Amino acid sequence: MKRLAVYCGSATPADGRYMALATAVGRSLAERGIGVVYGGGRRGLMGAVAGAALAAGGEVIGVIPEALAQAEIANPDCSQLIVVPGMHARKQAFTDLSDGFLTLPGGVGTMDELWEAVSWAQLGYHDKPVGLLNAFGFFDALLAFNRQMIETGFIRPAHEAILIAEHELDLLLTRMAAYRPHLPIFRMLAGDL
Repeated sequence: MKRLAVYCGSATPADGRYMALATAVGRSLAERGIGVVYGGGRRGLMGAVAGAALAAGGEVIGVIPEALAQAEIANPDCSQLIVVPGMHARKQAFTDLSDGFLTLPGGVGTMDELWEAVSWAQLGYHDKPVGLLNAFGFFDALLAFNRQMIETGFIRPAHEAILIAEHELDLLLTRMAAYRPHLPIFRMLAGDL
């Protein structure tokens, strides 16, 4: 994996563990020679990931919608800052520029990005690993809901392993690197659906 799209919050939670996590992830990716593709902001966890990766000599590509860039929250320190018309173009750029997706704690925007990456993988728009760093148990309820969707039959058996979740970054990156693409819906026969 040469580049990962990193999805995380633009907020700065009161609990300092989250900013420390984002900083550690940014630094660790740069030290591994993995470039960061992210939302292009300079605030919150996003800014911490980018700042730490840049400080460690890593490549950081920011992708930010025009409206947010004009609100002066864009990070001018990125190796490359790409301004796109809107959110759909932003997510397409994340997919085009990265070899996988790494999700850290965040809010609604982070969840939107995560589920779109999973959905696009199910359909066959990409065959890249989708990783979820479940630090501090932040995603426990989400993972339980994902399990419920699997057990109820809303996620097909062929797609159960798309979402790769771990508590530790090293193990998550190892599993993501070993990911083998599944059979996408676009290639399934009607009887398999």
